[in-house]
Amino acid sequence: MTTTARPADSLRTWSIDPAPFGAAPGRVLVKAGRTIVLCTASIEESVPPWMKGQGKGWVTAEYNMLPGSTSPRKGRDRGPKIDGRTTEIQRLIGRSLRAIVNLEALGERSVTVDCDVLEADGGTRTASITGAYVALVQALRSSPGFANGEPLPLSDSVAAVSVGIVGGVPTLDLDYSQDFAAEVDMNVVMTGGGRYVEVQGTGEEATFDAEQLAAMLSLASRGIAQLSILQKSLL
Repeated sequence: MTTTARPADSLRTWSIDPAPFGAAPGRVLVKAGRTIVLCTASIEESVPPWMKGQGKGWVTAEYNMLPGSTSPRKGRDRGPKIDGRTTEIQRLIGRSLRAIVNLEALGERSVTVDCDVLEADGGTRTASITGAYVALVQALRSSPGFANGEPLPLSDSVAAVSVGIVGGVPTLDLDYSQDFAAEVDMNVVMTGGGRYVEVQGTGEEATFDAEQLAAMLSLASRGIAQLSILQKSLL
């Protein structure tokens, strides 16, 4: 459990770096405080059978927490046995990416982004989305369809951050100890242009009012603006 001394309106220390290992054309290592996620993106020159002949592509994501990412050890998902939280998060990552991808301009290609959590200290899904976008861009730039300077099939960037009410205080980018203690927990996904993609908010045995909601969304917007700058610095 982490003890946090940073201001409530500040992000944790974030970095997005090219991953020094792996064979995928898009790969980055995302660090948000002690949370670390490996995001890789791969492209196939085909689409799922149910999309063939439609003249557009597909973007999807898979998410996994490695056994040693938490203490106690997290058991591996095996075969068809995938827990509900994993399914929810990988669908969220996929939706977030598709919100800024022009599937028609992508053509009949499939992009799969894999987000593997190496260490978990809160905010694994938001770190995954933020890193997944960078890996996606890297992979697209390596694709024969876009490798020669053609415009990428993207309308914007996308990033995500957590926010909540901790001890009555609106707080940005919750680590595990803050998330555990939060009266309200929220994940916000936004484009670089400031448009919302998804907002997931829950009162944890508590409620929140419009003023608190506005304060949390304002914090999230400011945090995502900073993350968008970080993404652009790598790309």
